[in-house]
Amino acid sequence: MTQHDDYDSPWKEILSTYFEQFMTFFFPKTAQDIDWSRGYDSLDKELRQITREAETGERLADKLFRIWKKSGEETWVLAHVEVQAQEKRNFPCRTFVYNYRIHELYERPVVSLAVLADDNPKWRPTSYSRGLWGCTTRFRFLMVKILSYRRRLKFLRESDNPFAVVVLVHLRTMETKKNDQKRFRYKIELTKELYRRGFSRTDIINLYRFTDW
Repeated sequence: MTQHDDYDSPWKEILSTYFEQFMTFFFPKTAQDIDWSRGYDSLDKELRQITREAETGERLADKLFRIWKKSGEETWVLAHVEVQAQEKRNFPCRTFVYNYRIHELYERPVVSLAVLADDNPKWRPTSYSRGLWGCTTRFRFLMVKILSYRRRLKFLRESDNPFAVVVLVHLRTMETKKNDQKRFRYKIELTKELYRRGFSRTDIINLYRFTDW
């Protein structure tokens, strides 16, 4: 993967800024159970401790947040954005390891979410399991595939959620990754479209930075 196509940092920044919108866009049923009036905390220090001890290999755009359910219960949400262009066979295992390590070290309930931003339409992992002699471990996590939104372009263009723009940008980036001129023209068109749709200046700057890798 070239330096221009290193999506890790842009995805982490956009997750930190728009986590509520991320949940509402990709995981609406889960988002409805969260008390957003209490805000959320980004737990980067805690996640670094987990990733150091887990030693599962390459880590991409992972973010850990503390939220509160409407029932008042504190819950941690671990969001994985897998952006490699090829299938990562260890991804389900890594998701499982991070989940149980968070629970083991911090004794908090944790929900694992995966956004698969790769270009393989057939790779859609949602679980990890292992077993021997009848002793079995099974783990399921929530997953969305960005490629699936190629069939929902009208919805993406009409939505006022910033992540609709993020998905459009990511899809277009995948299409234009070998054509810098086309990518530049698309960024100009995107900026005009964001103004037309009434996004705030701050949102436009943040979303433009997401395209500026």
